[in-house]
Order: sequence, then structure tokens, then C-alpha cells
Amino acid sequence: MRQAEKFGRPVLCLVDTSGAFCGIGAEERGQGEAIAQNLMEMSGLKTPIVSVVTGEGGSGGALALSVADRILMLSSSAYSVVSPEACASILWKDTERADEAAEALKLTAPDLLALGIIDGIVDDRGLSHEEIAGAVMSSAFDAFDTLGQLDDATLTNLRYEKYRTIGRYRTM
Repeated sequence: MRQAEKFGRPVLCLVDTSGAFCGIGAEERGQGEAIAQNLMEMSGLKTPIVSVVTGEGGSGGALALSVADRILMLSSSAYSVVSPEACASILWKDTERADEAAEALKLTAPDLLALGIIDGIVDDRGLSHEEIAGAVMSSAFDAFDTLGQLDDATLTNLRYEKYRTIGRYRTM
């Protein structure tokens, strides 16, 4: 990403992770530090960043690749700080309530667009893999065209404002 910044190239992140593994071994190997370092580095990049949630975007693993100027989601994907099963387990000690947790988490593309967490939805219903790839690239190129017209200070300020919006949602 730093090399992309150095040569004036944009960064495209494809997000499909159920999240960071929560266990002592993962932390001993520096997983939390790697996620934190990525968050810090991406937040200061002076090049356009677009992230596309292509499947499951969960937990710190997804957040580490979503510090972006534009976040897009496939209409069939999910994006949340925690999986519905983990949420149900934490709140109610009952993973059978995952559907209820999913509804409360507002992890679907339309919900997240309405909340201002994401910037756009790429409709992938009924499309082949090739058609989905084309739709993702078209949406990403459109975002890069828009972002490429902004100066570094405006780009950075917009990125910071996006994460202030996410912070307000998560504390409601």
C-alpha cells in the first residue's frame, strides 16, 4: 500500500473474512498488533482506497482492510463487527438466536447503506462470477475516478469523517 502511495496508484481491497481468530495463540503470534498496524497505516495513506466486501466481512479482519474512502458491498454479502452466532452467544449465551442477532446487527448491504457505513451496493443477484467481477471493477473504477479528483487533504478528511460516522453508529 505504501508502494501504491509512492507511485500515485489507488488501492483496492477485496474483503472476505469471517474475522480474526480469538485465541491466545493468535494473539501470541501478533494478530491484534497486525490489525492495529494496518488500521493506522491505511488511515494515513495519501492515495485513494476502495474496499469491496465480497462475502463475509467480519470482525477485526474485515475492519483491517476497510479503512477506505469508499466501501462497497455485494448485495449478498454481510459486514459486521461480530458474526451473528458470536453476538447471540455473547448476549444470550444461545447461538440458536443468531437470526435475532443478525437482525439487530444490521449487517446487510441495504441496512449499512442507509446508516452511512458503506457507500454503495454492487447487485450480484443472478450474475455469473465473471459478471460479478465486471460489476465490481466497474463500481471500483467509478469510485477511483471520483476520488482521483480530490487533493490529499480532502481525501484524508473524508476518510476520517467516514470513521467518525461509523463510530457514532456503533455507540448508539
